[in-house]
Order: sequence, then structure tokens, then C-alpha cells
Amino acid sequence: MIYILLSILSSTGIFVIFKRINSLQLDIAPIITINYLVASAIGMVLSPYNPSDVIHENWLPWAFIIGVLFIIFFFIIGISSKIAGIAITTVASKMSVIIPILFSILYFNEVLTSAKSIGILLALAGVFLTVYRKNKKDKNQGIWPILLPLILFVGMGMIDSLIKYTQATYISNDKSAYFTSSLFAVSFFSGLFYTLPKKQYRPQYTKIKIWVWGLVLGFVNYGSIYFLINALNSNFADSSIVFGINNVGIVVLSVLTGILIFKEKITLINSIGILSSIIAIATLSLA
Repeated sequence: MIYILLSILSSTGIFVIFKRINSLQLDIAPIITINYLVASAIGMVLSPYNPSDVIHENWLPWAFIIGVLFIIFFFIIGISSKIAGIAITTVASKMSVIIPILFSILYFNEVLTSAKSIGILLALAGVFLTVYRKNKKDKNQGIWPILLPLILFVGMGMIDSLIKYTQATYISNDKSAYFTSSLFAVSFFSGLFYTLPKKQYRPQYTKIKIWVWGLVLGFVNYGSIYFLINALNSNFADSSIVFGINNVGIVVLSVLTGILIFKEKITLINSIGILSSIIAIATLSLA
């Protein structure tokens, strides 16, 4: 249970840090890239394995795929937190829990109970209502406040499913730090590949503030994945229950943070969506 609690705190911290970075109007791309360097270094320190041995691991192709997806969707989280808000971004990304649950049912032959079916339907309704926006003529006009959370919904669900598959197939507890570090190393080099050719990003790597936020984000980001993998390995409960408890905690804590600390405003429809999302994840957790 302690791993789930630590994963909840770490994952919520990511959204809060993104919100703060956006409020300071800092370039998020170099911060994200530095964060993955820091996270990878933490994993190397915690792992007893030699980094050069990674080429012999059978999970290496999956680490590469997940690592590239990590940084892509980290960018999307940062943009969505700014455009759609921390509450909606969090709910949309974490309601993607229904995707790894469906994956577990189909691939690992878990039983699809009536409670899980109800939870999945509530989750889909919750995502729609949470990201719903009336057409208004303002600077955030357009499809992006709706489209970005929906992209996160699909993308984060796909990432969680890949993590579940890799963890169940290849990763033992003693290699969780090693695997996590490898993921982040791939993400770091992907970030360099994207940012270094662009003139507007290169000077950012010389700024202390960029490195400070990259350092903070790196510690929190590493914890979110490391603790989740350990929770899945701990046999505390079925993976669907672990994902459910983890995601409902992140949703509740992040939404409360967005409303109470950052004074984000949400409509009645959005509130119903958030409530539906919480009920959905609770239902899935108890299924």
C-alpha cells in the first residue's frame, strides 16, 4: 500500500509542478529534457546493475518504445495543463485507467465483472463531461481544450498498458530501478534530439532556473513510475485494483490542488464529470 501512496503523491506533484512552470512562463521543453536526465541518473544510482548491461536485456525494445512515448505525452501534459487546466488534464489522463484494465481483461484473461463494466461506462461518461466546454470566443478558443485531454486519455492508457505488459512479462522487483532508469534515459536523448536543433531552446540550458525545475521534476517523475512498478510487483492486489486506487487518489488530490491552490474554475458539467470519474475509479477498484 505504501508504494501506491507514494505513487499518488509523486504523480500529483508532476501536475502541480507543470502548473507552476506555466505560471512562471518558462520554456517547458528543456525542463522536461533535463528532468529525464535527472530521473535516469537517480535510477542508475539506485540500481545495482551496470548500465552497459542494458543491451542484453530482453525488455530493451519496450523500454525504448515507452521512453519515447513518455516524453511525447509529457509535452502534451505540460501544454494541456496550461490550456485546459490542471483539474481537467489530470482527470483525462488518469481516467485512462480503463484502457490498461481492458488490456488486462483481454490479454491476461482477467474476469470482466458487472462492476467493472459499470465502472468503464462511468469512466467514459466522466471523461466526456470533464473536458466538455461550450464554445466561447477567447484565447483558448478552438478544439484544443477538448482535444488535448482526449489525446492524453488514449495515450496515457496506452503507456500504462505497455508498462503493465512489460512489468508482468520481464521486470522483477530487483530490476525495477534499472528498468525505470533505462526508460528515462531514452526519454532524455529523445528530448535532446528534439530541442538541440532548435535555436530558441539551446540558450535555455545555460539558465539556472531551468535546471532547478528540471531537477525537481526529475525526482518527482522518477518516483511516480518507480513506485507504480513496485506496487504492481508487490502482489498487494490485482493490477486493475492497483491502477484504480492509484488513479483515483491522483484525480482527487490533483483536482483539489487545482481548485484550492490555483483557484481553477470548473463548470457544473465539469464537476459532474469529475464526480463520475471518481465513482468510476472507485467502482473499478472494488470490482
